[in-house]
Amino acid sequence: MSEVQSNDSAATGDSSEEKDWAAAKAFFENLKTNKPRPPKPRYAVTIAVSSRTLFNMVAERKIYQEEGMEKYVAHQVEHEGEPLKPGAAFPFVKALMNVNSRLRELYPDSEELFDIVLMTNNHAQVGVRLINSINHYDLTIERFCMTGGKSPVGYLKAYMTNLYLSKDSEKVAEAIKEGIAAATMFMPETETQLSDTQLRVAFDGDAVLFSDESEIIVKKHGLDSFFEHEKAFENKPLAQGPLKCFLEALGKLQRKFYAKNKRMTCPIRTYLVTARSAASSGARVLKTLRSWGLEIDEALFLAGAPKGPLLQKIRPHIFFDDQMFHVEGAQELGTISAHVPYGIGQKYHRGKLIEQPAEKE
Repeated sequence: MSEVQSNDSAATGDSSEEKDWAAAKAFFENLKTNKPRPPKPRYAVTIAVSSRTLFNMVAERKIYQEEGMEKYVAHQVEHEGEPLKPGAAFPFVKALMNVNSRLRELYPDSEELFDIVLMTNNHAQVGVRLINSINHYDLTIERFCMTGGKSPVGYLKAYMTNLYLSKDSEKVAEAIKEGIAAATMFMPETETQLSDTQLRVAFDGDAVLFSDESEIIVKKHGLDSFFEHEKAFENKPLAQGPLKCFLEALGKLQRKFYAKNKRMTCPIRTYLVTARSAASSGARVLKTLRSWGLEIDEALFLAGAPKGPLLQKIRPHIFFDDQMFHVEGAQELGTISAHVPYGIGQKYHRGKLIEQPAEKE
């Protein structure tokens, strides 16, 4: 009996939520505005970005670090009429908005869209400058989470976050431990002209889309053992990595374009850029994606060659990798890069084991 009551209660809750959303939708559509309304979180692909990834706040961060919170807030209030300069995630957000525009043309009433949330530990007083900056650049960001100095990571699940981008590596690691796709963003050293009609997302494979199980073999036993292991387990799918769910979300939106016979003009393109070699260890990767029911538009196996020059040709809006030396190499050649702090690779730098601090007795 209690189970039946629980289910009835859940059904009532869903019904109540639907009524609330219907009322909110009707109210919004009666208003005179050109701003598209945000989609329901349960259907949206929610991208949470921190204020320091969306905007370049290096100077403001320096004030906070050297002069403290009060001076920082006072500076932001004093300059709230001046828009902040674009940061690392800015082109990515603009590309998400372009995909939304294309989706709304094909599916005017669909809730399956990107929803961009500003997720920041900034004080609410700073919110005016952030709002002014968002409006200055005509960004479609309606949902804010401003936590006044506390970590915003605890709110990510409540916002049904599909991807969290931050400049704070500790918060990113915390989010990944909570099972949320996340990465630390870095500005490129040179500016690159990016596509304004197609969102391009590049992923590393091991410890990003896939688990680090194969990477562990490489680090502990060398390449020959790795090749033997991958051949032996070619037909066993790799376990999922921290960003598999984000690729899945991108695929869901891509299929909406394919359904309208728009595959060749789809505004989302995905890339696998891996240090694996195709002949020796590529089959397991492709079979894993197939077993997940996921497609990747381009699979690029580099057999240990640097990734930077190839990424320079792709010009992605974001490139995800678990190893900082790949991120740094991509940055140097103008690629907006994001570090995924996951797996055994975090204990190594350029193939060498990083000395771990001695444990306190």
